[in-house]
Amino acid sequence: MTTMTTSRSQRSVFADSGFRRLFAAAVASRLGTSISYLAVPLAAVTALEATPGEVGVLAMLSTLAFLLIGLPAGAWVDRMRRRPVMVTADLVRAVLLGSVPVAWWLGALTLPHLYIVVLLCGVATVFFEIADQSYLPRLVEPGQLMAANGALVSMDAANQLAGRGVGGYLIQVLSAPVAIAVDAVSYLWSALCLRSIRRVEPLPEKGGVSLGRDIAEGLRLVTGHPILRAVAVEGTLANLGIQIIQAMLPILFVRELGLSPLWLGAFFTAGGVGVFLGSASARRLGQWLGEGRTVLLTSVAIVPFVPLIPLLDDGAGLWTAGVAWMTVTYKVGVGNVIKVSFRQRVTPDRLLGRVSATMRFLLSGALAVGAGVAGLVGELASVRAALWVGAAMLAVSWLPIMFSPLRTLRELPEDAQAIPAQ
Repeated sequence: MTTMTTSRSQRSVFADSGFRRLFAAAVASRLGTSISYLAVPLAAVTALEATPGEVGVLAMLSTLAFLLIGLPAGAWVDRMRRRPVMVTADLVRAVLLGSVPVAWWLGALTLPHLYIVVLLCGVATVFFEIADQSYLPRLVEPGQLMAANGALVSMDAANQLAGRGVGGYLIQVLSAPVAIAVDAVSYLWSALCLRSIRRVEPLPEKGGVSLGRDIAEGLRLVTGHPILRAVAVEGTLANLGIQIIQAMLPILFVRELGLSPLWLGAFFTAGGVGVFLGSASARRLGQWLGEGRTVLLTSVAIVPFVPLIPLLDDGAGLWTAGVAWMTVTYKVGVGNVIKVSFRQRVTPDRLLGRVSATMRFLLSGALAVGAGVAGLVGELASVRAALWVGAAMLAVSWLPIMFSPLRTLRELPEDAQAIPAQ
């Protein structure tokens, strides 16, 4: 049995037809998402003349669902088959996003409409992402998790390269609402690909009698484990900083600097390059430096670069800020592969949904809080002030890793109990 498992883990993860279909679904949906990443806030800025505060609210609503229902959603997902949850979430998002270009064509698009769409899409995304991260360990061998996550993160980065560049072009030539229609179609394709996976998913274990106890069990594993706890706090701080910056960039580029959406798309494309390079090099860096030290060193390495982002202007500052942004996203790419693979390895199958939900509650909840902070600071002070707040968050995000066992570990353990809770 050991020999057979080793043989399977050494072959390419793409030899698995189920993973190929999952990968095809992710290619489609994440390409569309990368387009909407630009199109939704620019629809608010250009078509509806939204203020910095309104753009901040829009960004906050897109991830608010993780704070509102993230924890119970994890317990619910652990009681259901994961693939049907993902298909349903894709179909819901397709319908919601499809309503935006229809309303625009009819002259009925309003800011409250956009608010409702992004909030409900966020609810569907909560269930999709929790189910997705819980489904992957059931689809591939444990020894292939790092390769599978590396392929998915690299593909996501490549989609950011293509999607945000294409998104900027579509918005420039057609309009932001038309670009959103592309995202709606991408979710339909994703649902079809996921529906075509033929592997039978086993029935989940019966849930406990109390939803609260189920949620608490996932929380205890994350907060009681010194590595998972450090990863959660570091990721929360980093996401706060990143989202504060991202929420204000559309206003800075289009309204304050007078640059076209193409330049905003190019800037975010540089971020996609960083994520792609980071995810592609994560395994080799982990083998060379050690997984724990790689996470720490890449987190510390961004500190000298983050002050360049608030100094962004329409001259040389645009290029230096782009390099800084690429450095930040390189660190994100490395961390996503190593940290997510570790979490999936050490979490028992029956707790995967709840642990994923706990992490998404913290990490995506930080995006919602960061967007709210960005809108508040941007409205009361200035867009530049908001960028400096985001940069400060990024500059201190490495501290939880520094004061955890990660700083000395070469290889992350395979067992959640390998390092005693502190």
